[in-house]
Amino acid sequence: MSSHGPISAVPPAFLDALAAVRRTNCRSELRLEEIPAPARLAPYALALAADVHERLPRRLSSTKAASEPQSTSLGEELATGRFVLLHDPAGSSLWDGTFRIVTYIRARMESEMGNDAMLGSVAWTWLVDALDQSGAEYRQAGGTATRVLSESYGTLADRTDTIDIELRASWTPGDENISKHLQAWADMVCTFAGLPPLPQGVTALPYRRLS
Repeated sequence: MSSHGPISAVPPAFLDALAAVRRTNCRSELRLEEIPAPARLAPYALALAADVHERLPRRLSSTKAASEPQSTSLGEELATGRFVLLHDPAGSSLWDGTFRIVTYIRARMESEMGNDAMLGSVAWTWLVDALDQSGAEYRQAGGTATRVLSESYGTLADRTDTIDIELRASWTPGDENISKHLQAWADMVCTFAGLPPLPQGVTALPYRRLS
């Protein structure tokens, strides 16, 4: 968390927002942790990093019974992202409010989908749908979707070409329940990773909670 001055000077609204963030439950496939927040974008800020990795089964040891649960290890990264919550008690005409959420998500796409000219529009739709489904109120939303083609040459020519999708977006929360916005973003990271949505009524817990 980034703030100017002692913790006692932190506005109650921002403290409430932090509490809402810590109450948020995210899917178990998502690894979520706090990272250093940007210091120049707003007087108060919180930054989170998330990633989703492929789950690989570990080999059973010779001393472990085959009937015991099989553990997993982390494989290839499927998606990664950043969630930044900004707060300016004085408000901002550009934000149309005192809070602003800035996000980034990147994921590797299968070649068939990555070559789809509508991919950027689809990525933006995932964001809007995630916010709507979580019940998060918002306004002043905007963003850019970028396809990144990586081609290899020379001694690396045998590498397969890859296409990544990057979505950078920001919006002003329409209420102070930041938990809904974080939940929507977390679900969107999982969508970018290609994970199916959770069944209705099923709640997954995070790998680790913010302290």
